[in-house]
Amino acid sequence: MAHGAMSEKMVHEVLRCIDEGIHVVGLDGITLFYNPVAARLDGMDVEEVIGMHVLDAFPSLTRKTSTLLNVIDTGQPIFNQQQTYRNRYGKQIVTINTTLPLRVNGQLVGAVEVSKDITRIKELSETVIELQTQIREPGRRRASKIRQRYRFEQILTQNERMMREIARAKKATKTDSPVLVVGETGTGKELMIQSIHHASPRGKHPLIAQNCAAIPSTLLEGILFGTVRGAFTGAEDRPGLFELADGGTLFLDEIHAMPLDLQVKLLRVLEEGVVRRVGDTRVRPVDVRILAATNEDPLVSIKEGRLRKDLYYRVHVVRITLPPLRERREDLPLLTAHFIRKYNDRLGTDVIGVAPEVERLFARYDWPGNVRELEHTIEGAMNVVEGKVIGLEHLPPHMLEEGDDDPFVGDVQWESGQSLREVLAQVEERLIRRAVAECRGNMVQAAKRLGIPRQTLQYKVKKLGIERP
Repeated sequence: MAHGAMSEKMVHEVLRCIDEGIHVVGLDGITLFYNPVAARLDGMDVEEVIGMHVLDAFPSLTRKTSTLLNVIDTGQPIFNQQQTYRNRYGKQIVTINTTLPLRVNGQLVGAVEVSKDITRIKELSETVIELQTQIREPGRRRASKIRQRYRFEQILTQNERMMREIARAKKATKTDSPVLVVGETGTGKELMIQSIHHASPRGKHPLIAQNCAAIPSTLLEGILFGTVRGAFTGAEDRPGLFELADGGTLFLDEIHAMPLDLQVKLLRVLEEGVVRRVGDTRVRPVDVRILAATNEDPLVSIKEGRLRKDLYYRVHVVRITLPPLRERREDLPLLTAHFIRKYNDRLGTDVIGVAPEVERLFARYDWPGNVRELEHTIEGAMNVVEGKVIGLEHLPPHMLEEGDDDPFVGDVQWESGQSLREVLAQVEERLIRRAVAECRGNMVQAAKRLGIPRQTLQYKVKKLGIERP
């Protein structure tokens, strides 16, 4: 096989296997290449589309609304444009398309389109907006009945830095100034945001939240600002979250993940106090307070080009910085007891606390998932514990592997009056508990790890009252 033919075959194979829809047409609009991913997105077969004109394959499109034909007519690329259409079987498809002109020796010969299916995402986003709309309609259940309302008194802490941040947040409830809450994932940013809203004069009005990283930019603009019928194929008259939050608060989570072009439009809304729905000419005044959150240092986001400096200064009027759990370890006993009470009520259990070695492990562990990780660890342990105390054997395996080389032995305290025999017994118990936990209760494997007979291990486990996972 000639080298050129081999290269062409390899290119076709790459395009066939790539994980996005690829559609190539010639100047006459006839399909030259159509990969299986595109066929799956469109609900059609590769064989039936190859050789077919794009308007025959998708009769709901016109020469104006087809991005492929538009690029052929203009010779200009189209980036990240939403397209809603029906295939020849009537199935509605919503995609984000990047469509590029194809040129050979400077001569336009066709167009290629790369598509990502967002049909399900669009359906979910419209459902979210519909639910948010119910907040404003009389006779419907209000948002407070659907989701838990957090308040300042639910923030449990003895940490001085955390208490200073809470005091700053309480002062911010008296104004309408934007607030930026900065903290790692799991530190309680939403708890703080809700507390500020519910303690403010806007507390009786809606608090509407939107994660800026969860929705593609082409959909996010319509979600935030609303749409009018005909703005794009499939668009309906629909208020955006700014209108739905009128009189209340809009919480923008992960604001650093918002596309830069949308950050410009958001800044304009914040400066002017009006929104223009996508595709509309009229503006609508809105009275909305912005509370924002980010899980990374905003100065890093600015430096790396993810957050506009002007938007940062606009939302950074009041900054609340939540310390990670590893920097407020004095709160561990308080939070642990709280989560045990919470899941005792929820699971119908009667756990009274954690074993001393678990308490020491918690104090040493780094908690990359912060308070959320602690809560899930307690919840998971209480699903498997059979007694009243959470032991090492009830914890996730990865926690037992963290910390010092031997976290169960390295912190032995020789108390006054203790004999060597008592200290060695303490070390032995910890080693046995660790082996049983890491072997998930398999006595044969644990005995091998400890280098003792299985019968001896079983006797010691029973004597020490160690529960097997």
